[in-house]
Amino acid sequence: MARTIIGTVSSSKGDKTIVVTVQTRKTHPLYRKQYTVSTKFMAHDEKNEAQTGDKVAIVETRPLSARKHHVLSRIIEKPALREDSLALTKATAKEAKVKADKPAESEEK
Repeated sequence: MARTIIGTVSSSKGDKTIVVTVQTRKTHPLYRKQYTVSTKFMAHDEKNEAQTGDKVAIVETRPLSARKHHVLSRIIEKPALREDSLALTKATAKEAKVKADKPAESEEK
């Protein structure tokens, strides 16, 4: 049976491809200290529906390319705020502030 992996989309820049980062906690055999290991998997996203920050489930499949061996199964959760939307709102707020600070050309004449 195919293995299912749950992780976070770290990149969706490729066409029909996403990079999923999976973080696991491990314990050092001698020192018994826990540490986090992250692994990246490339997965096929046929409809380009997953975006950066989404929590997704991917399933193992036959090799689709040299590094793609997984297919997007489902999107589990979308983040409340995305980084790109946050940057967009900051840029829009800056533009509005600049427009408010400058007087209109018709007022000057």
